[in-house]
Amino acid sequence: MIWQLTSQWSDLVAPLIFALLLQAPFTQPSTITQPNFVLLLADDLGIGDVGCYGNDTIRTPNIDGLAKEGVKLTQHIAAAPLCTPSRAAFLTGRYPLRSGMDAINDYRVIFWNAGSGGLPPNETTFAKILQHQGYSTGLIGKWHQGVNCESRNDHCHHPLKHGFDYFYGMPFTLISDCQPTEPPEMDRAFRRKLWLSTQMIGLIPLTAVLGRLTGLISVRWRTLTCLAGFSLLFFISWFSSYGFVRYWNCIMMRNHGITEQPMVTDRTTSLILRESISFIERNKHKPFLLFLSFLHSHTPLLTTEKFLGRSRHGLYGDNVEEMDWMVGQVLDAIDKEGLKETTLVYFASDHGGWLERQEGERQLGGWNGIYKGGKAMGGWEGGIRVPGIFRWPGVLPAGTVIDEPTSLMDIYPTVVHLAGGEVPQDRVMDGRDLLPLLRGAVAHSEHEFLFHYCGVHLHAVRWHQKDTGAVWKAHYMTPIFSPPGAGACYDRGFCQCFGEGVTHHEPPLLFELSQDPSEAKPLSADTEPLFDTVIRRIGRAIEEHRRTLTPVPEQLSVSNVVWKPWLQPCCGTFPFCWCDKEGDNKLADI
Repeated sequence: MIWQLTSQWSDLVAPLIFALLLQAPFTQPSTITQPNFVLLLADDLGIGDVGCYGNDTIRTPNIDGLAKEGVKLTQHIAAAPLCTPSRAAFLTGRYPLRSGMDAINDYRVIFWNAGSGGLPPNETTFAKILQHQGYSTGLIGKWHQGVNCESRNDHCHHPLKHGFDYFYGMPFTLISDCQPTEPPEMDRAFRRKLWLSTQMIGLIPLTAVLGRLTGLISVRWRTLTCLAGFSLLFFISWFSSYGFVRYWNCIMMRNHGITEQPMVTDRTTSLILRESISFIERNKHKPFLLFLSFLHSHTPLLTTEKFLGRSRHGLYGDNVEEMDWMVGQVLDAIDKEGLKETTLVYFASDHGGWLERQEGERQLGGWNGIYKGGKAMGGWEGGIRVPGIFRWPGVLPAGTVIDEPTSLMDIYPTVVHLAGGEVPQDRVMDGRDLLPLLRGAVAHSEHEFLFHYCGVHLHAVRWHQKDTGAVWKAHYMTPIFSPPGAGACYDRGFCQCFGEGVTHHEPPLLFELSQDPSEAKPLSADTEPLFDTVIRRIGRAIEEHRRTLTPVPEQLSVSNVVWKPWLQPCCGTFPFCWCDKEGDNKLADI
């Protein structure tokens, strides 16, 4: 009798155990085929501006909520400290100098919609791969990767040529010139020099005319006419571009068409939010990728009236709190459509906060917490260490904090693999799939070395020594702060990457970031027994890295970044470019 019961029990249990062994775990991503992706990228947001990264005065409950429900990365690194190269690396999963999107000169970003440089057509973005996998792909907000190559409408660098089915936003970037009430921001120092030069050149014919009229000098009228004509031509040559920055650069587009030229900044936030939610609603029945590239928190800090004066940090704090509210609205839309469990949400910033951005006593740039430096500084942590948060309920463990080195470039292979695609095999890829790390399947990041560039100049290298847990960082060049000891380049507005604006270090400055994240106490051979060993190992890694680099056309060369009138996007007949196609559309009350 006992034998019969045992036999029957075995007959029941054996198939059950076998079935359980074959059944995938609840959190196995393969059980969710092609999740949706919502990638939220802030502009110029400092890591110290977010509550879950230590800020206790700016309120960011929605971003903080993402961290509570998901995974927070504490060593998330941008591939560049400025918008254009950092975003190029984000989109391609490759260091920006591999695509020519980092500069050898001081023009380190796309400067005009009418420039010819931009993300090369032969680069494959993650959006293009997801598009081939059947995803609906949308970019809402900032692009800043170029527009045209050879003609006004070839749109060779446009988002729709790089894998996005839908685009609404700025092909350029938000700047203070877009706000008529704000002082100009773009090339401010250079513009002052041009005005001064114009006045000095204009004095020559004026003085000659006065001299002739008073009989002090003898000059022919033909000569005076030529001098006056030259002065006028010099003025027109630069004022035709810099005098109309708001019309040339501050435009809004929907797909290939211009909707506002210049943009109406009072309604930009509402339009971007409306477009983002509409994209989710339109595509809720099929897999989609939404890349919401915020204009917040870049100057001139466009902030709607209901958020003005709400924070304890002036206009900048108001702007960050409004962005957090926008994050909440997008998350609510995901929840409303029942997509929370099937959507991977990611939040980050393209680089660190802009310390030098001030107007009088107003601080208009971000705060980078305990980390030294900021925007435009390629080596110091404050310019490249950014927030990094993932949420995917049921797949990623909630409330997890990961201290491993990761990169914005890692988003590329992560989303491509989850979408069922393959990363390109015909080029060097620098990003690494983060999913095993995010799920806790592995303890360490795949990154052993990360290379920190300022333009095309290698400023620092990070070595994650996995057997000991140490994170070494060697600085070969650092910017010279002005005034000395100020912690930023306040006299210039930006720190330089090369020349007289940097200090070369031989031997390099060495820090152990796990012990000294603020990079306050450089090590030496006298204070660190492993100093020489670490420097030699990093040196070999640099040699290996440089062997992977190949020459490519420079997209940010002077000839590519200058304003070319024949490339200027225009919704009228050039140079009479003006339109407002949103004016008749009633904004949704959101």
